[in-house]
Amino acid sequence: MTTLSRPADTGPVLRVDGVDLVRSGRALLQGISLTVRPGEHWALLGSNGAGKSTLLSLLGAVTHPTRGVVEVLGRTLGRVDVRELRSYLGHINPRHAPEGGLSVRDVVLTGLTNTAALVPRWAPSPHEEEQADRLIAMLGMGARAQAHWPTLSQGERGRALIARALMPQPRLLLLDEPATGLDLAAREQLLASIDELRARHRSLATVLVTHHLEELPATTTHAMLLREGRCLAGGPVDDVLTSDLVSTCFDHPVRIVRSGDGRWTARAERIPAAIA
Repeated sequence: MTTLSRPADTGPVLRVDGVDLVRSGRALLQGISLTVRPGEHWALLGSNGAGKSTLLSLLGAVTHPTRGVVEVLGRTLGRVDVRELRSYLGHINPRHAPEGGLSVRDVVLTGLTNTAALVPRWAPSPHEEEQADRLIAMLGMGARAQAHWPTLSQGERGRALIARALMPQPRLLLLDEPATGLDLAAREQLLASIDELRARHRSLATVLVTHHLEELPATTTHAMLLREGRCLAGGPVDDVLTSDLVSTCFDHPVRIVRSGDGRWTARAERIPAAIA
């Protein structure tokens, strides 16, 4: 393994080439290829068990492929210290559980140490504290900066976790079903925050996992449809999120509509009743 210097801000953020992932004799991913460039915002969609979270674990340098090549920030998995590599990624997991009843500000600061609690005898610099305050304000959480984690709503936690993930100033942000458990208002606030984030950080690349098209931010640029561990389609979002392709992906006839504000809706097509 080589010591990792901060990755250069050039070239693809992610490159996956011909990847298979096999566990206990079962193929979880087969023949996956994907390239994500700076400023692109990808969505991974598919039914439960399609391989979305498994692929995200590869992109986040958590899992290694059985076959094929995965490059994260220009570094090839298997040839680099993945623990250090992960320190340059922003990974948002809505199931993250901070330790010790931390405040929002403290949780955001743990993004610098990639820990669930503040590290003993470690203190952020004044610049890092200012950065945390800016991110908290940007995500609309300024009035809740000193609130303790157990008192937050699920939507507030989601926005705080985005701020936490941005502390290392990553080139890549991974969002694993960030709208899980949110009510309608909280979901819309979260998606608006993601759109605002993408507008402010033009070179940031993001990959978001979901199986609900309604949870896609309007700023999504690309999509990949996964079915039984294989890529059904991938590319510019308007080429991929079509009624025919999404119907095939989910094995059910649906009609996809993109509204004027850039958001998507999916409605099941009526299946004609069988004639007696």
